[in-house]
Amino acid sequence: MNDHNNIQNEIAVALDIGTTKVCAIAGRLNEYGKIEIISVGTVKSEGVSRGVVSNIDKTVRAIKEAIEIAERNAGLKFKLVHVGIAGQHIKSLHHHGVRVRHDANDEISYDDVEMLVKDMHKLVLPPGDKILHVIPQEFTVDDERDIIDPVGMSGIRLEANFHIITGQISASRNIMRCVEKADLEVADVTLEPIASAASILSEEEKEAGVALVDIGGGTTDITIFKDGIIRHTAVIPFGGNAVTKDIREGCTVMMDQAEKLKVKFGSAMANEIYDNRIITIPGFKGREHKEISEKNLARIIQARVEEIFDYVLWEIRRSGYENKLIAGVVLTGGGSLLKHINLLAEYHTGLGARVGKPVEHLAHGYQIQLASPIYATAVGLLKNTIENMKDRQFVESITTEKDRLDLSGPDSDDGFEDDQNGDNNPSPDDSPSDGERKKRGSRFFDRFYTLTKEFFEATPDSEF
Repeated sequence: MNDHNNIQNEIAVALDIGTTKVCAIAGRLNEYGKIEIISVGTVKSEGVSRGVVSNIDKTVRAIKEAIEIAERNAGLKFKLVHVGIAGQHIKSLHHHGVRVRHDANDEISYDDVEMLVKDMHKLVLPPGDKILHVIPQEFTVDDERDIIDPVGMSGIRLEANFHIITGQISASRNIMRCVEKADLEVADVTLEPIASAASILSEEEKEAGVALVDIGGGTTDITIFKDGIIRHTAVIPFGGNAVTKDIREGCTVMMDQAEKLKVKFGSAMANEIYDNRIITIPGFKGREHKEISEKNLARIIQARVEEIFDYVLWEIRRSGYENKLIAGVVLTGGGSLLKHINLLAEYHTGLGARVGKPVEHLAHGYQIQLASPIYATAVGLLKNTIENMKDRQFVESITTEKDRLDLSGPDSDDGFEDDQNGDNNPSPDDSPSDGERKKRGSRFFDRFYTLTKEFFEATPDSEF
């Protein structure tokens, strides 16, 4: 029983409220220092526009659905979540702080650094803005510059440069209100580009210098690292949805058809299309069907993606680190799943590019869906949550019969296998009989055969 309670105390819960999806994810740190995913719940998001809550009721409904799926898969009740925040209201600025100490013989302590950071929270901001993160860049102790960690040194004058990230109070409050209406408490709020970087980038890349570009549904988030420190953050108000809308306008099709065209046939570089297939789109109510070539579709997509990369390059130049990013650009988010997008990023920015997947810190045995760039922010939020738990309990046991009934519903259709439901150590009385084992075995082979067949066969689509 004590072991079960200890495991519960180790479990953290994160919530990614995005423009296209809401994702609840629970996990814990295993004995090897890797993140073990307990459960995931993902549903479509309809109440968020460009990273900002635009409809409270729809967002609350999506949060409840995602939490219910994750709770059912974990067999636990969630009460505390770590939430991500994004949107075009996010801004960043640099500021210099100074603290004069009384005794030069005393060592600089963590308290001195903490007080310098707290002074930054007293900055006067535009009305309606609040500080989300204060990130130290480098310190100066009595004219000794470029010190990464001044703790333990002696000196009178302690100075530091800070990268400060701000956001609108109303946007933050709306997220808090949605989570609270879903009967949950907010443990902390983290900027989503920082969370994505935590799950995608290695320490070597952060040290060498890298720009992480997270192309989401509503926004594109940029985080620049150098010498292991966040140097610049920015949010561009264009994402994958802008590409879909361009396809809808350019091909005069419905929004869901435009999304399917982008996902199934889309490419970020028209010059990489060689077979140039003709895609047929059915018309409305007996009207003639429409035809579009794969190369023309790629031209529509390329125009918008190039515009996004124009903004990315402008932000990289504005940061002053254009010629210092040895590790180049790392693309992630749902938009990075476009074919040849890494080639377009290389040609457009002049920097090496790769598509990052959030598997750097995951323990073996994770669900294959989590290897998609779509889950970069959710996994990064979970990683930050685990690192900053501070003895807080995010989940609780199912104590009443009502809770058990609430969590014992039909299997979710979010694509994740319920491999870890219930107790991991069943009693001997609950062990399956020989007949049940045979049935389970046959079900496994039937499912394996079906998946193999679906993989090798072409999947027809009624839309095309």
